[in-house]
Amino acid sequence: MRIAVYPGSFDPITNGHLDIIRRGAKVFDKVIVAVLVNVDKQYLFRSDERVELIKKVTKDIQNVEVRSFDGLLVNFLKECDSNVILKGLRTTLDFEYELQMAFMNNELDENIETVCMMSAAKNLHISSSCVKQVAKFGGNIEGLVPNEIVSDIISRINI
Repeated sequence: MRIAVYPGSFDPITNGHLDIIRRGAKVFDKVIVAVLVNVDKQYLFRSDERVELIKKVTKDIQNVEVRSFDGLLVNFLKECDSNVILKGLRTTLDFEYELQMAFMNNELDENIETVCMMSAAKNLHISSSCVKQVAKFGGNIEGLVPNEIVSDIISRINI
């Protein structure tokens, strides 16, 4: 069984993330969406809330599992019996960052492979930070995030 781990903060999950999950689920037997827990970072949603939001929008994808993790990604991969990291790329800046991370993860465990999927053109401009900023200033985030979670984001921003 080929298991890929798709790590990220997903704060919040966007249509770009969801596209990579759906496409990854067609390529791999199982995709584990790994929600990063970093107590030093300020998130809009707690890790358990991010997990629940992702579960809500991926419930129709049979071979997707959502879990949270902290620590080194390579250790989490071992827990998942996986050696594949799935990443999405939007820009050359993403590529440069992910290339460095791929080399570091491979340095930590030579069995780790990073597989990158190119973002769909319609999602190139979408990032979680942009979604939060648009929502904060009252802009329309429909089309940027899954419809099922628009109200979750708006209500959290307006607290």
